[in-house]
Amino acid sequence: MEYIRYQFHLPRLTTFVSKLAQSSTFSLNSDVYHLYCQKYFKPVYPGKTSSSSILTTGKIIRKEAFVRNSQVHQELPQKFSNLSIINSSESMATKQQQSSPTPTRPKSTNGIINGSKAGMGDERIVVIVFGQGQDRIVPVFADVLGKPHRMATSFSAVGDEDHGTVIGIAASDAKGDIESRNRSLIVAINAHCVALGMPPDLNLSASTDYEFLYTETPFFRRDLSRFIAFILGQISHHEALITKPRTYFISTTFPDVRTALSNLDILSVGSDAVEIRVDLLKEGLTDGTFNSVPSLSYVGEQVMLLRQRTELPIIFTTRCTRENGRFPMDNPELYYEYLYRAIQWGCEYIDVEVWLPEEIRKKLFEQRGNSRIISAFHDFSGTFKWPSLQAQNIFQESRKYGDIVKMITIINSMSENYELEYFRSQIKANYPDGPPLSAVNMGQLGQLSRALNTVFSPITHPLLPIVAAPGQMSAAEINGALATMGQLPKKNIYAIGTFRTTPQATFFEKCFNELGLPHNFASLDRGVKGSVEAFCLQPNFGGAYINPPLHSSQPYIPMLSDAARTIGAVDTIVVRGEGPSSTFIGDNATWKGIRATLTRDFAPSAYKDRAAIILSSNGEDAASVIFALRSLNIGKIYTIGFKAHGPLAVGVESFTSMESVTKSDIPFAIISALPPEKTHLVQPLLRYFNGRDSRGQGKVFVDLAHGPRKGDPLAVAEGCGWTAYGVADTSAFTTVETLRLLVGQNVPYSFVRLASGRGLY
Repeated sequence: MEYIRYQFHLPRLTTFVSKLAQSSTFSLNSDVYHLYCQKYFKPVYPGKTSSSSILTTGKIIRKEAFVRNSQVHQELPQKFSNLSIINSSESMATKQQQSSPTPTRPKSTNGIINGSKAGMGDERIVVIVFGQGQDRIVPVFADVLGKPHRMATSFSAVGDEDHGTVIGIAASDAKGDIESRNRSLIVAINAHCVALGMPPDLNLSASTDYEFLYTETPFFRRDLSRFIAFILGQISHHEALITKPRTYFISTTFPDVRTALSNLDILSVGSDAVEIRVDLLKEGLTDGTFNSVPSLSYVGEQVMLLRQRTELPIIFTTRCTRENGRFPMDNPELYYEYLYRAIQWGCEYIDVEVWLPEEIRKKLFEQRGNSRIISAFHDFSGTFKWPSLQAQNIFQESRKYGDIVKMITIINSMSENYELEYFRSQIKANYPDGPPLSAVNMGQLGQLSRALNTVFSPITHPLLPIVAAPGQMSAAEINGALATMGQLPKKNIYAIGTFRTTPQATFFEKCFNELGLPHNFASLDRGVKGSVEAFCLQPNFGGAYINPPLHSSQPYIPMLSDAARTIGAVDTIVVRGEGPSSTFIGDNATWKGIRATLTRDFAPSAYKDRAAIILSSNGEDAASVIFALRSLNIGKIYTIGFKAHGPLAVGVESFTSMESVTKSDIPFAIISALPPEKTHLVQPLLRYFNGRDSRGQGKVFVDLAHGPRKGDPLAVAEGCGWTAYGVADTSAFTTVETLRLLVGQNVPYSFVRLASGRGLY
């Protein structure tokens, strides 16, 4: 949770209190609170110190503490009279947790801070250790990071002057001084191609900071981009997921993940993470038997295969024999060996059983890097009781070295579900700062607790060979149970615009059916002015996707996300709350789809301080593009065909002649928002900037045109060495983000492309 501190000075504090006193109820909502703080006080942001002797530090104010008051709204400056501006996704997410069961908007999962800027993370020099004949992996790493590269013969040959360069060292040379390297200067990655048919060098694996296993498949580049961005801290999954009111993970139970890959798109619908049960993997031997414990090389390859085919975070689990698993309990060091290697492989979550010796759990917690620890307790005895000192002690022990605490037990009566809910409420009250508790009861009797659990609920799927634990339910079954209990009311959700020629409604119905959601979805023409408001005022209105988007200043949309306010366009209307207390939030999903496309094959840092060119017939069509590029810390933005206005105009320069083009910085990205009949106009630029740059070979071209094009800019771009994406890519990613906003559940990009068919985009 982001903390915002305000430095209080006595005169300002007096003014602030007097303003509050003018309200008869002496209360205000959290958005208004922050507007007042910004008006009267000096903000002190995280990581900065203050000399003030009086500091108030608080999380985003919770909804139950500050209720809406119209009089307070009237006291705000005129420009805020109709809007409560949300400056961060954390603030809205925190409030939405209080208005369950309505699904909430998750934060972005690729490193967006306060809804806008991407973090640059670890800025040490990246050194790639490569095997014999595998030196070509070094320029690929450099390309993904948008940096140049060079080769070195030892770690001692790497110095401060190499910042901003990716270094490659052959494995035979690296062994000489890898242990004595400057760890504060260098992050060392052992890159091993599993297609060579031999396991990685165990000494190099243990000595480097991370290990990247790869095969040169069509999914290889995507996997590398995600791996390097995660281990360097440029993207964050955990900080996004803990703000969601409900999170799920799918437990894969295949002995070989290859058998799951063909159905993984469907299996992972509704999941926020995917668990690989290492103890259930079966490594075949030459005599037809299986290893009692799969080897590290086999497990590493399985993790690689899974990560290449899913965009979801991976939970790495080694369940012991006492807790319904197959890993032996007589060698705790074996667990450390596998779990630490999972950290090196870039697994986002590591499941660490609380029975392991404290020194092992502590060591893993301290070495976890950007991975997060799930501290897990399971009890199959049937004697465990939730309202007990034992339960409290287990939670206390688990939270010492855990980012999430997981407690799972077998129960004997339905009443124990209610005892668990009482325990859960106690934990929330006593530990408001976490870590989050994921707690469920196993067996058929415990299925109620699975529906009521909100943190990383383990789910199954009919296509899985076995259920990972007794009583596990699918996402559709949990949503069905919530609907039956009145916790997931049936809503009408709309696509409003010009959708008659597209199967938009059919596709969304597929998603709703797969998720077991009770909602109705319909595509409607916008019609006369004001018809959008008419739909919003219907009693069962559950949200809408709008194309073309609305202008952000709509009186019936009282709250805006920072993106919608800055871009000036609302393409998604989200409903929060129920009944008279519900409110509408205007958001923009298009920029998220563009950003997700831009970071599919490149790390966010590849765009930092680089130039970009945007072509568009008007500023409205380009606004989402500018916002997406700004979120990646782009440098100079050049425009053709339009001029940017307002806050988006900062750092933007218009091309006025061919001379201005020749004098511009070489662009890392060219994005065309031109209509299809004008897309051929971008082709000369693609040829002029021929896809080559001293800082890195890869460059990005995105064509956002819908419909038949004049010319083929994508083919021209690829022929000139650009990494090219079309509107099908950005539209699919935008659909993913739209579904997250509207129903608060995750539908993978791959499923969107699979289920939508060619007609949708």
